[in-house]
Amino acid sequence: MGILQDDVVIITQAEKEGDPSVITINCPDKTGLGCDLCRIILFFGLSIVRGDVSTDGKWCYLVFWVIGSPETRWALLKKRLVGTCPSCSSASGISFYRSELQPPKPPDVFLLKFCCYDRRGLLHDVTGVLCELELTIKKVKVSTTPDDKVMDLFFITDTRELMHTNKRKEEVYGYLKEVTGNAMISCEIEMVGPEITACSQASSFLPTAITEDMFDLEMPKELRSGSLTSKSVSVTMDNTLSPSHTLVQIICIDHKGLLYDIMRTLKDYNIQISYGRFSIKQKKHCEIDLFIMQADGKKIVDPSKQNALTSRLQLELIRPLRVAIVNRGPDTELLVANPVELSGKGRPLVFHDITLAFKMLDIGVFSAKIGRHLIGGREWEVYRVLIDEGDGLSVPRSTIEGQVWKMLMGWE
Repeated sequence: MGILQDDVVIITQAEKEGDPSVITINCPDKTGLGCDLCRIILFFGLSIVRGDVSTDGKWCYLVFWVIGSPETRWALLKKRLVGTCPSCSSASGISFYRSELQPPKPPDVFLLKFCCYDRRGLLHDVTGVLCELELTIKKVKVSTTPDDKVMDLFFITDTRELMHTNKRKEEVYGYLKEVTGNAMISCEIEMVGPEITACSQASSFLPTAITEDMFDLEMPKELRSGSLTSKSVSVTMDNTLSPSHTLVQIICIDHKGLLYDIMRTLKDYNIQISYGRFSIKQKKHCEIDLFIMQADGKKIVDPSKQNALTSRLQLELIRPLRVAIVNRGPDTELLVANPVELSGKGRPLVFHDITLAFKMLDIGVFSAKIGRHLIGGREWEVYRVLIDEGDGLSVPRSTIEGQVWKMLMGWE
């Protein structure tokens, strides 16, 4: 028998504020499904405090206990989660994946050209509107003119796939008008080619010393003084407890998107999770047990493969993002970078959190750029924010760096 679409994802909202809501997902399985689901949960601003995953390789059952907010759009969240789950044939019960029938069409890219009078916090307010409208920012160019005007170029994709319609464009214009008021000067939206947001080679766009430290893919024996990292990450593997699976045990400090960081790493390695359990103990300490196997259905016995996966998991949990303050001539620039999944999907809400940290610190943005670059054989999403120092930078550089890091890690 098949399963009704309404039963694929069931959300039981918490009765009391502060208690977790429960998301139950029951659908056909595919490698990387956990990553895709965790990315959506992260995009909606939810924190996963507990999780259980089980699968027989064909069908999976996942339960996430999450902490939301009064503004959480639960109905839309359910719609997005259902849309990510593989389809199944209700008549025969035979599951199939959309990707096996037809490769997914790359989303259309649109250019949002937005001009208005500048004010502190404006960039975050505009970014918040785009996130609320489910518009994914692929690339950004933000600049400030001498007469206190800003020209924002947002290269975006539309999760709802409606941006080609006048109704959707008018909706975006209305939301931006509401948040900017009379400060808005102009707003235009037009379709552009996908090559605009393509990854570029960028071996020389940063100083060598910064590049080597920020984008090092090896687990360092000792982190440099002042490095922004998560602490106390332990990853161990055990092949003695199961005849067909490798047990991965992870103990670490919780951070925003922790389960997503684990899942995306396993997805990039084409690793299947057969059973998993995630929980947060006291003082934000997390314990994760995962029974995994390779794409060929076998456990990981090769020591070199074990070491490679262990090191990558440690690295991704210690430094899921890279944050640094650097000199750009006489000016000060914030650099933030996060790895892109092999599927081409980036980490959600990074620019939102960067601009929120600036707004909280009451720091202006003179210019900003987002781009994808191939560095060290890996694709990165790199955010470059030139700080508006005006009459001088009133906030210490280390404070800016630390506040952005805490915001991105959910430790604010």
